Amino acid sequence: MYIVTSTVEVPMEKTQDLIEIYQNRSRRVDQAEGFQQFRLIQNTKKLNELTVHMEWQSKESYLKWVRSSEFKEIHELEKNYPDKELAGITPKVRQYEVVAE
Repeated sequence: MYIVTSTVEVPMEKTQDLIEIYQNRSRRVDQAEGFQQFRLIQNTKKLNELTVHMEWQSKESYLKWVRSSEFKEIHELEKNYPDKELAGITPKVRQYEVVAE
């Protein structure tokens, strides 16, 4: 299994806005080959820190998604959010290989 996280810190007053964006996400990634699970998680001590947690069957399936036209389309849309403050936030992306369960 391969896990990818993408963490952002948003202004406190924008936290709920971002949560709602993800609650209403397109779910296009859900159809990608090798995709297993999506979660948006919130830091319990720093409520304006949100992390997208995605699980993939393998690194290869994740990389196939990242190179796809759908991935590019979705991320282009993010750059065009009406809220320029949210659109300008750069996430911290981390990738992990599951080595024990």
